[in-house]
Amino acid sequence: MSGKDTVRCKIVEAAKKRFSHFGYGKTTMAEVASDCAMSPGNLYRFFPGKLDIAEAIATEDFEKHLTSLRKLAVAPARDARQRLHDLLFEELRRTYHKLEKDPRAYEMASVIARERPEFANWMLATERKILVELLEEAERRGELSCDDKEYVAEMVQSATMKFRYPQLWSKLTLPALERELEGVLTLLIQGICPQSLAHQRHGRVTTVPA
Repeated sequence: MSGKDTVRCKIVEAAKKRFSHFGYGKTTMAEVASDCAMSPGNLYRFFPGKLDIAEAIATEDFEKHLTSLRKLAVAPARDARQRLHDLLFEELRRTYHKLEKDPRAYEMASVIARERPEFANWMLATERKILVELLEEAERRGELSCDDKEYVAEMVQSATMKFRYPQLWSKLTLPALERELEGVLTLLIQGICPQSLAHQRHGRVTTVPA
């Protein structure tokens, strides 16, 4: 890690503590600079503004999350429906518990969603690649076949958007959200491979019309 990267990591860690304790809105760049034993002017050399630090924190957390999702997407002992179920429920539970445990994280997520929509689009595009990997693996295993996997992945995301950051969209409890997601997932599976459950028992391959 270069010296510049080391300083950036130090700033990010200091900001995490500040945001978690005082909240994003009540934290100033000068306070973060003081925690890092540097001048505000020097801090601005690494991050143009507080929102850029928040985005760096969110990016770091998201990239760790992607590692878990990718493992679920290609898990060897799970069929396509189970892998999609695991992936979507991991998304819901992880975010729900994170925002419940740390209300300050909800504040920061709200600000990023409002002020940096391009960041949310980047996250969606990155996660969509993992969904495509899941579909490719399912096709390789003979579980389903679909020509436009990018489109299918995009529609899965659209149908489950509510469950990505549930507290931003509703005030439902986790069990209520899980019940809804289970229902949505059932409908999605019926659309992606409508006869998968019956056909997989006989070792047949289900094909989705183009």
